[in-house]
Amino acid sequence: MMVIGADPHKNSHTLVAVDAATGEQLGCETVPSSAAGSERAMRWARRLGRGPRVWAIEDCRHVSGRLERRLIAHGERVVRVAPKLMAGARRSARTRGKSDPIDALAVARAAIREGVDRLPVAALEGRALEIRLLLDHHDDLVADRSDEQRRLRWHLHDLFEDLSIPAGALDRTVWLDRVAWRLARTEQTTRVRIAREQVRSIRERTARIRELEREIAALVQAEAPQLLGEVGCGALTAAKLIGEIAGAQRFATDAKLARAAGVAPVPVSSGRRDRHRLDRGGNRQLNCALHRFAVNRAKWDPETAAYLARKQAEGKTRMEALRCLKRHLARLVHRLLTPTTPTANPLDAALALT
Repeated sequence: MMVIGADPHKNSHTLVAVDAATGEQLGCETVPSSAAGSERAMRWARRLGRGPRVWAIEDCRHVSGRLERRLIAHGERVVRVAPKLMAGARRSARTRGKSDPIDALAVARAAIREGVDRLPVAALEGRALEIRLLLDHHDDLVADRSDEQRRLRWHLHDLFEDLSIPAGALDRTVWLDRVAWRLARTEQTTRVRIAREQVRSIRERTARIRELEREIAALVQAEAPQLLGEVGCGALTAAKLIGEIAGAQRFATDAKLARAAGVAPVPVSSGRRDRHRLDRGGNRQLNCALHRFAVNRAKWDPETAAYLARKQAEGKTRMEALRCLKRHLARLVHRLLTPTTPTANPLDAALALT
C-alpha cells in the first residue's frame, strides 16, 4: 500500500508518496490548491502505481477542505492526521529542518506509524458542516459582543459613579434599556455618544445571536434529537459535538472517539505502579463540549452527581472525577450518533457508572 502525505497551504499543496511496508519515499510533487491542481495530483498518484493508496492530509480544515472533498469525489480514501503527530515523525527522521516536502513526508510517516485504520476518515460533510459553520459564526458574534460590552463598561464606569452593572447583565434587554435611558438624559459628550452607539451595536448582535441559536437548535433537532434528550446536553453543546465529530461512523469504536477528543487517559504505568496521565492532545473544541456536557449533567442528574461523589470518595479530585465522567460520555455520544448502533437504553449501556 502507498500512503501519500499532504502538507496543505492556501495556494499550494505538497505531496509525498511513501511505501507503507518499507517507509521508502516514492515521489514528491507540489500542485496548486485548485481544481486543476487536484486533477494533477490524481494523475501523479496514478503514475506511481504501487497498488492501493491512502491520502493522509494534515488536519487543517480551512486549507485542506477543498482538497479532501475533491479526492473523496474521485473515490479516494482520505484520513486526517493531527498536526501534533507530525512533531514526533519529524524528530525521528534523518532529514533535519522544516520545509513543505519534509512536513508532507512527516505526515505520511505519522499516518503509517499510527496506522491508517486508526486515524479519522475524512468524509463529505453535509448537515454537520452546516451546523459547525453556523456555530462558529455564533461564537464569533458572542466574542465580538463581549469585547463591546467590556468597552461599554469602562465608559459607563467613567460616566456614572452610582451605576453598578452585574456580570452578564448587558446580555439582557432590561439592562440595555436602563443604560440607554441614563445615556439619553446625560450631557451629550463624545464619550456618551460612543456609549450609545455601543448599546445599539450590542442590541443588534444580541438579536442576531438569538436568531442563530434558534436556527442551530432546529438543525440539531433534525440531525440528532437523541442528543437533546440527554440530561445536560443543550442545543449549543449538541451542535458542537455534531460539528466537531463530523460523523461518528468515522470512528470504529468509542475509544477512538475518546482519543480524538483527548478524554482517554494515557497509560504511564511502570513496574508495580499503575498510573494514567491526562491527555492534553486531541480536539480541544470537542473536549470542551464534553466538559460542558459533564458539568451540566452533574448539576441536573442525581445519578451522575452520585457517581462523581463516589469517585471523589475514592481519593480523586473533582477535576479527575469529571475526566472519568467525560470518558463515559464519549462512549454515550458515540453510541447515540452512530446510526448502526442500537440506542434503546444508552444510559444503562454507555454510562454504566462504576
